[in-house]
Amino acid sequence: MDRVRLRQEVLEPFRLGRTVRLRRFNWSTRALGPSEQLPDARVLIVDAVGLFHPELNGMLDVKIWIDLDLRTATERGKARDRALGRSHDRLWDDVWVPNDREFAVRFHPAQGADVLHIDDADESWRSVCSQ
Repeated sequence: MDRVRLRQEVLEPFRLGRTVRLRRFNWSTRALGPSEQLPDARVLIVDAVGLFHPELNGMLDVKIWIDLDLRTATERGKARDRALGRSHDRLWDDVWVPNDREFAVRFHPAQGADVLHIDDADESWRSVCSQ
């Protein structure tokens, strides 16, 4: 995750009430997409494993951690990507899983959460992910 770019392009402008423009990273092409403006909003939800990092201290008002074993999270992520027509299994196995594992060991994200949710294999996530 490019936390510096996230902070500069999204979080800082949003907190200052400015227009937010971002460039999404396209994992299929491994390149940044075109700049796009986010709609004006009072609340911004950012979803990513690497958010609970010291580089972003003070930038997030509420930190929610969904605690789920990495194997199950990986299976769900792969299933979601396949359902969206994306073939990212190698990225999951070679990049994202090792990164997530290392991040958890180094930064203990659950300990920094304001809200901690333990996922006990509840399958209700499927309805959220399919919307």
